[in-house]
Amino acid sequence: MNTLQLTLVLLGASVLAVLLFRRLNLPPVLGYLMVGSLIGPHAFNLMKDVSGAQHLAEFGVVFLMFSIGLEFSLAKLYTMKRIVFGLGLAQVALTMGVVTGITLLIGYSWQLGLVLGGVLAMSSTAVLSKLLAERMELDAPHGREVIGVLLFQDLAVVPLLILLPSLSKPPEQMAMLMGVALVKAVLVLSLILFFGQRLMRRWFHLVARARSSEIFVLNVLLITLGLAYVTELVGLSLALGAFVAGMLIAETEYKLQVEEDIKPFRDVLMGLFFVTIGMKLDMPILLKNWGAVLLVLLALLVVKALVVGLVARRMGASPGNAIRSALWLCAGGEFGFVLLGEAGRIPRQVEQVVLSALVLSMLVAPFIVHYCERVVTRFVGSEWLLKSMQLTQLAARSMGTEKHAIICGFGRSGQFLARFLAQEGVAYVALDLDPERVREAAAAGETVIFADAARRETLLAAGLQRASVVIVAVDDPHGAEKILHHVRAYRPDLPVVVRTRDERDFERLSREGATEVVPESLEASLMLASHALVLLGVPLNRVLRRMQETRSARYQLLRGFFRGGSDRDEDGEQPRLRSVWIAPGARSIGATLESLALDELGCEVSAIRRHGIKAVEPSGETRVKAGDVVVLLGLNAALAAAEERLLRGTQ
Repeated sequence: MNTLQLTLVLLGASVLAVLLFRRLNLPPVLGYLMVGSLIGPHAFNLMKDVSGAQHLAEFGVVFLMFSIGLEFSLAKLYTMKRIVFGLGLAQVALTMGVVTGITLLIGYSWQLGLVLGGVLAMSSTAVLSKLLAERMELDAPHGREVIGVLLFQDLAVVPLLILLPSLSKPPEQMAMLMGVALVKAVLVLSLILFFGQRLMRRWFHLVARARSSEIFVLNVLLITLGLAYVTELVGLSLALGAFVAGMLIAETEYKLQVEEDIKPFRDVLMGLFFVTIGMKLDMPILLKNWGAVLLVLLALLVVKALVVGLVARRMGASPGNAIRSALWLCAGGEFGFVLLGEAGRIPRQVEQVVLSALVLSMLVAPFIVHYCERVVTRFVGSEWLLKSMQLTQLAARSMGTEKHAIICGFGRSGQFLARFLAQEGVAYVALDLDPERVREAAAAGETVIFADAARRETLLAAGLQRASVVIVAVDDPHGAEKILHHVRAYRPDLPVVVRTRDERDFERLSREGATEVVPESLEASLMLASHALVLLGVPLNRVLRRMQETRSARYQLLRGFFRGGSDRDEDGEQPRLRSVWIAPGARSIGATLESLALDELGCEVSAIRRHGIKAVEPSGETRVKAGDVVVLLGLNAALAAAEERLLRGTQ
């Protein structure tokens, strides 16, 4: 198999595997690992030059560490210092210590124990942060603990990448090598940070003045790989230089642009890195040692859970939150694979067992998180009491209110809305999951309570049976669907207004039962248009009437857009506008819009332009004429079918 054929096989297998794992709501990392195990030397052996691929894959680690450096923030570390350097440091140190002790008990060296401890101490930042965001638990007490520990783990990778390779050397050389590595790291980092902070901003200003995205991206690659090369020249890792490069750029105003530009390189090369890790999986050895794999998996989950739970409890967390943090952090993570790849010589059988245990732990992590609350309520009796007290407090606060509004989310949108309601004398009960925001707002006299609006019990305690309207003021379509489900189950007659970022979720939320969906992008367009029309001299009463007509038509004038080459659509399921010119001889000429039945194809006629005049939302009796431009609104497949129906028979 030549290079091109191998590349096509690798890309095709990766696309299919990642699609499959995303459909199963599992980390894409596992898809890459599966691809590597299949094409590797222990399965189909499709890749002959494994060393070349591994060398290229190292750059995946480089760009990953660069991204970590971009996220590095002294201010963020300071605000979370108690969790980061308390719980985070204790979790990594104690996990490494316990794993080292177990390794010594079964007859291996303490050096190997430290290596394995560092590998197993890591958790998955990508998976856990995504799950926390989806479940709206980033600001919950256990969410902050999880983020703080993950932040320390990300930082701990840097010294571990420096120290772990030295552990594979003979004992008489190890201390000297570690000392020299630390001295080199301190000197090089001091020089780079001292001079780099002064030069980086000026250099980026100079590059940005060229106003060329191509030069900007090339400059980012130059700085990332250049500093990585400098640290490698002095005997340190490539990843350390990339981390420092990210730290330096994070102090400039170009951080967000750099993060977007570097993401494609990082994702592709990290995928290749995990493919090369998957190549190391030796199925015959795994099948022979499946008992050891399961034992290591169980030990990993139990040890990390005990360490995190006990330390969190010691630091003042409630029993329920301590168990939540323990269950969230007990599985392995992608940095474990990174450290395993950089650790040097490890007995093959041990490497296979640990690698397999890490893969399995990441597979079970989403399921552990899913059943976390059931475990907490099963083993912590006070959780029932705490939830009952919260619901009782919520019910007591809402007991005297009738025909009130329930505001789900008390961010900026929720707070502005609450002020309008208060001015009109409308009572409201707001629900939010940010404890700091709730505390400050409640102290100022706002009727806001810490509670999860997506839970049925919370909505009932907030007076759902007596409310006049429910307003979902958070940009979370998944959470909005849960709220709609509960409201429709108990109050199908109750109007629900849902906020969403754009029209992508318009149809889905409407089908779920939302009385009205308010896309922010469309409202922004309305406001821009109203200001522009007034400035152009259009009478104010006409502008207001036009805005009212547009809103009354449920945003039909503004739904959909004409796609351009610069547009990026994340999922391809957003309604689009398409202009179809009716050429002489088209079959649809003379037919009414009603007889064409384009709505059966999932498409609607937004407008017809005839002789330079545009008729918006034409009636079903409108007949199509040659030379008309019919503006269609729908998804890609529906647009293609509707266009074919309009034009079929063109000569």
